[in-house]
Amino acid sequence: MESHLEAQGDSKIAVNGAAAPYLWLKSYPANVDWFQQFTPTPLPALLDAAAASFGARPATSFFGQTMTYAELAQQVNYAAKGLQKLGVGKGTRVGLLFPNCPAFVIYYYAILKAGGTVVNFNPLYSIPELTHQAKDAESEIMVTLDLKATFPKARSLLDAGVLKHIVVVPFASMLPGVKSVLFRLFKRSEVAGWHAGSGIVSSLNLQDNDGRFTAPAIETGDIAVLQYTGGTTGTPKGAMLTHANLSINVQQCHAWFGDMALPGQERFFCCIPFFHVLAMTGLMNFAISIGGQMIMVPRFELKQALKLFGETRPTIMAGVPTLFNALAKAPDIKNHDLSHFKFCISGGAPLPLEVKREFERVSGCALVEGYGLSETSPVTHINPVGGPIKEGSIGLPVPGTIMSLRDLGDPAKEVPQGEKGEICIAGPQVMKGYWKKPQETAATFVGEFFRTGDVAYMDNEGFAFIVDRIKDLILCSGFNVYPRRIEEAIYEHPAVEEVTVIGVPDPYRGEAPKAFVKLRAGHRATAEEILEFLAPRISKIEMPAKVEFREELPKTLIGKLSKKELKAETQTGQE
Repeated sequence: MESHLEAQGDSKIAVNGAAAPYLWLKSYPANVDWFQQFTPTPLPALLDAAAASFGARPATSFFGQTMTYAELAQQVNYAAKGLQKLGVGKGTRVGLLFPNCPAFVIYYYAILKAGGTVVNFNPLYSIPELTHQAKDAESEIMVTLDLKATFPKARSLLDAGVLKHIVVVPFASMLPGVKSVLFRLFKRSEVAGWHAGSGIVSSLNLQDNDGRFTAPAIETGDIAVLQYTGGTTGTPKGAMLTHANLSINVQQCHAWFGDMALPGQERFFCCIPFFHVLAMTGLMNFAISIGGQMIMVPRFELKQALKLFGETRPTIMAGVPTLFNALAKAPDIKNHDLSHFKFCISGGAPLPLEVKREFERVSGCALVEGYGLSETSPVTHINPVGGPIKEGSIGLPVPGTIMSLRDLGDPAKEVPQGEKGEICIAGPQVMKGYWKKPQETAATFVGEFFRTGDVAYMDNEGFAFIVDRIKDLILCSGFNVYPRRIEEAIYEHPAVEEVTVIGVPDPYRGEAPKAFVKLRAGHRATAEEILEFLAPRISKIEMPAKVEFREELPKTLIGKLSKKELKAETQTGQE
């Protein structure tokens, strides 16, 4: 998408021919050029360049097993040729169902090199959720691990005819020698039983080739990733992120951090999942773009993280506020040296000021808050690493990005400076649109500006402050949780007459779902029974932290269930 930007002096640019002042320009860090020009590239070019410049340097570290950039690039070529033999070509949608591990990186780039499109799947999703997404994306192939946490879900989609093939990566194959043997001996209970055939392909066989494949012509406007996200209804939609969107967003991040992220020298601690758009761009692709090492763990565990900090001394980390809160409040944090961190990035949910201050106090490094969405690849705003610090601000637009605050009743109109309006974003990182949803795409754009659904104001120095959400979503540990999905599952319980789900403050997750339930006359149910009923129907992320029963639920004058009163009770502490 063209941005139609033209420099007009120090603090003005032209948007579609109309000159407009941008307050954030006067607050811009001295070493960052908002007007910097970016060159879109196919994403595989990031890896090829890293392998050429940093071939001998470590690219990944996973439970002590390291892989250099030369080795990573070769593994990607093996997998790309194997995928092409399996039928992957230009535009083929291939799903990734992984926690963080080297195989995610290998197959992400192999799919792209083969000409395909990556479809990221959350391994915590229930089978109905995975089925809906796979059907919507028209995914033909899914790559996953041989673990019981992932393989049976992929197998169920294969058996149902949703997928043609699944490629299975043995978890033990990614571990160093001794750990691989020990895993096979003592962790057999975690491995799913499977064998190749009938649509099931072993990654070891798929990658057993010479790595010489026919590279298709990749255009920067081609769709690289379908990143699924929900809308106001909670129905997942695939944001079409192009090679240009994703490659430029990486360049925007590098322009922002500059000499704080040195090529070939940084070590990225990767504990938030790569299937999450923040980690995909802010950790994996960013690290590869500068030849950084990715220190991977499948999930965040406090003791393991602190141990790895001492062993690997990472320099950059991205995460959600709950992660930094857990680290700051670790009982023995004073016994751990965190001075190796240059800076850390918080995203996915609002960063409480007290969490920022406490983490910076114990670590000695800057914790900067950013903002973005799946539809924007994701980064649109970041706070300056060196300050100033403004409580509650999401920061300034990254280079080449315009934030426009629009009237909530008429998004074609901008609101006066200082007033609240819907955040609308224009820039080269904004998605191509929603997959197979032209009406939803049209509804979420005003001209070239993407409507985020978030309400904010801008102060007189150009810093943005989010004050409300139009979308009725819950931000739980950085993940979008949609009340409607939970409500529909609860409604399946025979004792339930009405239900409303809202987000309530949670000391660990930031927000958590809470369900308010009215039972049918003559029926009984306990909170434990409701939660047990929900377990196979929704993911763990979506599980309500609390179920409260009420005789009546708030309604509007026309009889529609209303969340407003329940949210007000929560805000006043009367829930």
